[in-house]
Amino acid sequence: MTGGAGAIGWTLVVPVKAFSAAKTRLGPAVPAEARAALARAFALDTITAARAARGVERVIVVTGEVDLGSPLPAGVELVREAPGVGDGPGGLTAAIDDGIRVARAGGLVPVAVLLGDLPSLRTSELEFALEAASRHPLAFIADADGTGTTLATAAEGAPMRPAFGEQSAARHREAGFADLAGDAPFASLRRDVDTIEALEQSLRLGVGARTAETVAALADGALPHTAFSPSSPQNPSNSQNPPTHPTDPRRRSHP
Repeated sequence: MTGGAGAIGWTLVVPVKAFSAAKTRLGPAVPAEARAALARAFALDTITAARAARGVERVIVVTGEVDLGSPLPAGVELVREAPGVGDGPGGLTAAIDDGIRVARAGGLVPVAVLLGDLPSLRTSELEFALEAASRHPLAFIADADGTGTTLATAAEGAPMRPAFGEQSAARHREAGFADLAGDAPFASLRRDVDTIEALEQSLRLGVGARTAETVAALADGALPHTAFSPSSPQNPSNSQNPPTHPTDPRRRSHP
């Protein structure tokens, strides 16, 4: 068996936790309503950037969220979790397994699992990562801390059983997934956001339109760190510092 998506495009599976239960590590400093708003923005920016990638034919979002709150791009499909499944132990694994089953219902197409909290995700980085992954039956990219995983892939015909969660990078290596982290920095693809510090780093990388708008709206005090104040150079609401994410259409009005 050889790696590669070949003539068949990738199907991406994106698990998205119900927003009311998401991003608890941002608390207690960030109120629950603000955490939910950020989780929604992260997911929508991730989905938008992923769907725009060349070579991606389908994006399957597995979620227990009733309303993602925004029209989704063409080619994005929703798979509903059973109530409460995504919140309990093993919820992430169950959501991913459901998505892979839907993705491969008609055959073992190339499939990639992408976390839904990558607000800085650059489409070009994802394209490069999928191209690198196409040379391996199984591949993964570790998160910025090096212990978790933000992307795991299986080429056409390769069985897919990823191992997301704590220490998933080590488990993926042990399971024979090729580690792609050395192929490029993949800064935006590796920067998932679970903490205030990670959000600060993501803002420095540049975030998508929805995250930029949400952070700006919360900059009146719902976010506790001075890095989110309106005068901060990282603040997307600053008119002299528009969001720098490549998928943000407002970039075109700021040369």
